[in-house]
Amino acid sequence: MELLSLYLLLSNVQGKNNPDVARKGIYVMKKTIIIISIMFVITITLFLGKNLIVKSSVSSGVKAMTGLKLDIKAMDMGLMRTSIGIDGMRLFNPVGYVDELMIDMPEIFVDYDLGSFFKGKAHLEAMKLNLREFFIIKNEKGELNLDSLRVVEETKEQKDEKKEKTEMPEFQIDILDLKIGKVVYKDYSKGTPPKIKEFNVNIDERYENITDPYALSSLIIVKALKNTTIAKLANFNLVPF
Repeated sequence: MELLSLYLLLSNVQGKNNPDVARKGIYVMKKTIIIISIMFVITITLFLGKNLIVKSSVSSGVKAMTGLKLDIKAMDMGLMRTSIGIDGMRLFNPVGYVDELMIDMPEIFVDYDLGSFFKGKAHLEAMKLNLREFFIIKNEKGELNLDSLRVVEETKEQKDEKKEKTEMPEFQIDILDLKIGKVVYKDYSKGTPPKIKEFNVNIDERYENITDPYALSSLIIVKALKNTTIAKLANFNLVPF
């Protein structure tokens, strides 16, 4: 409105001797303001639409790979940037476990190809996963929370019944930087309090060209457990992965 007032003042000065000039100036300025307003609304709409598409894709993708309920604290997405910063992603154990949390990832960064999502694909040019804590839980019934992960369920089904994997959308990660801090094993099978073992695995590694979401899940499980005694303690077989 200040811009319009300034323009009107200038037009008034010029239009004292020529009313047509003043009227034309007001018309042009009104048109300019309308165009700017429309562009602003379109920009905000595109931004919100992009956020909804990407957030939905991330949530659906993680749930499809794990089968678990998840929570995302915040997502930072720019209008022109094809990158996402995710703060506070947590994956929860299924019903039947005293401890709700399975995986705590305080930070995730993804640089993606937006066009691939519109084609039903997921092409991530770069991905950084910072997995702070991974909780492996054996409940009172002797059930292991790892067995509820979709990749574990389907790997066992394929081995026992020769079933095919659930069909997943086309998927590709060009570069993955994986960090895993601590792995905690809690065994409630002998009662409470549980027996607890903690392992500071401190993994910081890079991988390239991951083309299967199940391979990503398997990689995280294997890397988290490989240098611990959890697989032996929980009677969990790492070989199929």
